[in-house]
Amino acid sequence: MEADEYALMDAAEQAMWWYRAMHGHAAAAVADARPGGGALLDAGCGTGGFLARLGRAGCVGLEYNPAAARRAAEKSAAAVVAGSVNELPFGDASFAAITSLDVLCHAGAEPAALLAESLRVLRPGGVLVLNLPALPWLSSAHDARVFTVRRYTRASITAELRAAGFVDIRARYWNALLLPLMILQRKVLQAGAGAPSDVGAFPAWLDTLLFAATRLEAGLMRLGLQFPVGGSLIVTATRP
Repeated sequence: MEADEYALMDAAEQAMWWYRAMHGHAAAAVADARPGGGALLDAGCGTGGFLARLGRAGCVGLEYNPAAARRAAEKSAAAVVAGSVNELPFGDASFAAITSLDVLCHAGAEPAALLAESLRVLRPGGVLVLNLPALPWLSSAHDARVFTVRRYTRASITAELRAAGFVDIRARYWNALLLPLMILQRKVLQAGAGAPSDVGAFPAWLDTLLFAATRLEAGLMRLGLQFPVGGSLIVTATRP
């Protein structure tokens, strides 16, 4: 991403409703997978918001941008390495879990390499947790700003993970209740090619309402409801 987008993410990711919702889904997915006491890698950790959310020993971050990697280490107090998700600088079977949030979709990611490397550095039974932008037709100026070049469906990510060798794949849509507003924002109000990304500060009342909608949705998902569509996907898969 451009330096200004890293700056926006750094400023927003611990307070903005969308980051808090995504981090909540990812943390719940890790907890539900029960990867045990081994190390966790956040691959493509950006400026460290999710590492800070985890706040536990044994977490390692990896980020391509050296300045962002330094900021992630400062924010989270975790060990953060500058490197590529396409060629992970770690030994085989090093981690019990890997999280990678909105990275597989990025222009700098090579999906086949990222998934092969994730499989390699996970121990047998280890879990990969992905968050991904959903629905290819929802591509917008926001995606261009943050270098998102791929949006996924439940079927497409399941097929990619299965082809890479993962098993026990579970992909669920979220940001479903707010999808009509997302379509309005990206396809109507900010449809121009020069429109800014959606990352930034929201009025407190609006941020509170939007986050409440995501919490309601998360509660319904934990009760077993599967939304047929949504703006994002939370995905878990296991190394055999």
